[in-house]
Amino acid sequence: MKITVIAVGKIKEKYLEDAIGEYAKRLSRYCRLEIIQVADEKTPEGAGQARIRQIKEKEGERILASIKDGAYVVALAIRGRMVSSEELAARIGKLGVDGHSQIVFIIGGSLGLSDEVLERADWLLSFSPMTFPHQLMRVILLEQIYRSYQILAGTPYHK
Repeated sequence: MKITVIAVGKIKEKYLEDAIGEYAKRLSRYCRLEIIQVADEKTPEGAGQARIRQIKEKEGERILASIKDGAYVVALAIRGRMVSSEELAARIGKLGVDGHSQIVFIIGGSLGLSDEVLERADWLLSFSPMTFPHQLMRVILLEQIYRSYQILAGTPYHK
C-alpha cells in the first residue's frame, strides 16, 4: 500500500523533521510513504472572510493537483469523525483488503481546507476538537498510521 501525506507549508523546526524522519523509517517496512508539501499562502493581518476563502482555495488547488486518480482521500478536519487508534487501523486494513492501493491523508494550513478539498475527500477524520499546529500534526498523523500498522500486525506497541 502507498500512503501519501499532502500537507500545506514547510516544516521549520529540526526536531519535527527528525520525528517525521523517524516515523517514515518505521513505516517503510509496512507501506510506501510519500510526503508532499504544497506552498502555503501568507494571510495578511486582519484578512476578511473573502480573502481567507481565496487563500484556502489557492492552497486547495495545489492539494487537489497532487492527488492521483483512484486514491482514497482522508482529509483531516475538525468537523470530521473522531475514531480510536483501533478504528483507524481497521479502516486502513479494510481499505487494503477492498483493493485500495493508495490512501492520501491531507493536512491543511492554518486556515483549514477549502470546500473543494473537503468535497473531494472520501472521509473526514478529526483527531480532536482542538486545533493543532499543522507542522506538529504531521508527526501525530504519522505516529497514528504507524500505530495502525502495529495494531494490524498484533504487536504490543500501541498498549
